[in-house]
Amino acid sequence: MSAEGAKRIARQSLRQKDKGISIPSVGKKFVFLDRLRICAVCLYFFVGFAETTQNRKERIRMEDFFTTLAGINDKINAFIWVKIGLVLLIGTGILMTCCTKWFQITHLKHWWQQTIGGVFRRDSGVHAKTDKKNISQFQALCTALAATIGTGNIAGVSAAIVIGGPGAVFWMWVAAFFGMMTNFSENVLGIYYRRRNSQGEWSGGAMYYLRDGLGGRKHCKTVGSVLAVLFSIFAILASFGIGNMGQINKIVLNMKSAFFGGVTATVGGVSVVSLGCGIVLMILAALIVIGGLQRIATVAERVVPFMAVLYIIGALVVFFTNIGSVGAMFAAIFRFAFGSKAVAGGAAGIAIQQAITQGCKRGVFSNEAGLGSSVMVHSSSNVKEPVTQGMWGIFEVFFDTFVVCTMTAIVVLSSGCIDLETGLAVAGVDDATLVARAFGNVFGPFGEKFVALAMLLFAFTTVLGWSQYGTKAVEYLFGEKATKIYKVIFVVMILSGAVMTSSLAWDISDTFNGLMMLPNLIGVVVLCPMVMKITKNYVNRKIKGIPEEPVLSQFPDIQAEAAASQTDEV
Repeated sequence: MSAEGAKRIARQSLRQKDKGISIPSVGKKFVFLDRLRICAVCLYFFVGFAETTQNRKERIRMEDFFTTLAGINDKINAFIWVKIGLVLLIGTGILMTCCTKWFQITHLKHWWQQTIGGVFRRDSGVHAKTDKKNISQFQALCTALAATIGTGNIAGVSAAIVIGGPGAVFWMWVAAFFGMMTNFSENVLGIYYRRRNSQGEWSGGAMYYLRDGLGGRKHCKTVGSVLAVLFSIFAILASFGIGNMGQINKIVLNMKSAFFGGVTATVGGVSVVSLGCGIVLMILAALIVIGGLQRIATVAERVVPFMAVLYIIGALVVFFTNIGSVGAMFAAIFRFAFGSKAVAGGAAGIAIQQAITQGCKRGVFSNEAGLGSSVMVHSSSNVKEPVTQGMWGIFEVFFDTFVVCTMTAIVVLSSGCIDLETGLAVAGVDDATLVARAFGNVFGPFGEKFVALAMLLFAFTTVLGWSQYGTKAVEYLFGEKATKIYKVIFVVMILSGAVMTSSLAWDISDTFNGLMMLPNLIGVVVLCPMVMKITKNYVNRKIKGIPEEPVLSQFPDIQAEAAASQTDEV
């Protein structure tokens, strides 16, 4: 869409508003045209920002366009993540940790028993499904982990170490520690503000607690509604980028390198291997994605535990093979975390800034705490207690970062591929090949193939999880019928991801991640008192044994239904 076209739609929208058609608010059902108008206004401002004065009246060459777009994206990305995002992200995590009285520590035994401990208890209800329209607690976790455990756990961690030095690992842990309570809060709010759609399925996520929670505050109706729409738009765009093409592209590149390095045949200038991999992945994804959440959750429940355990075992083999370097490895992590030595000969102040930025950025890139994405799946759980699903959010971040990402960091730092004195990668190794090189030092030629297979499982399940995120965002904006069209487009875009050669789509997706984060964290911060109320109510009833009326839902009918059966909940 051209700038003039976007402006024309925006002007029409504003004229209609002057005639009495207003932006939807809390208590009024969003209609399709109203949501389209908000999208048009947003598009107007985005296009107007992206264009320069020189090219508004003339057609520029494609190369110049992409160069300009990349430059603009870099500036937006730096502003979001460095100037605003990281401060808001860590600040929100600290706020929610304090407001819940350090729940992840003070009630560690409780949430551990009720989450992963419940997986192995028959009477826990973790695997139970109350109806065919929704999924179990464990399926919700596996589907969320399917979306979070992806390229960020392998390529993302290695990139953070190469750019930010070994100290980035420490700040990744810090971000995850506080991110536990951010994810906890998102899930609590997601369950509390969710509702059922016309098919009887749960619909929840950041857009709902932004509209109904934030929008329910005095003088915040329009703000909540607009932020909900913006979040949904960015979620859809991110689902095509980081949740689809970026993941598929990494799969194809690793498969070509590990298994088809000698194949150079092309069709119409496109690699036969890339095209073949794209077609196979597109067909597999279509069989699962078109089947909806139930099929995605079933696949995730079986694949995610297998792939995680397999990767952890492989990482532990590398770790114990290089166990002599453990002391130096952890010393380097803490030394570089506080800038006592500078990476690449830079100033110590710059070194610590890089370590903090890369560690926190790649941490949230991996575990998605603060993005508000995984809550869309967690809200589909058949759980009645908001805090119960909140505790699964704590475990999700713990497992993704403290287990899987840490395994990658240990593999990289203990392998000799990173000089622990300078913090630099050895000659001939970059972030794209770092993990494969580390495994190859132990397993030989099989090491690269092992990493390629791990990337295949990690990235493909991420695609499945993000398809659900995009589906829920489309459902919110345009209704349930539009989700069928979205799924078809999503599957077709897999082929584009397989054959694309530019990294621009990946960089833009990183920006959309940040843009998703901003409205979501605003909602979480404003709704902090509600999280505190729900958490305190749960602790009093379930841990301290104080009889109280449960706080389970904003909606009286759902509250009554959940209260009637909440005795079945953990």
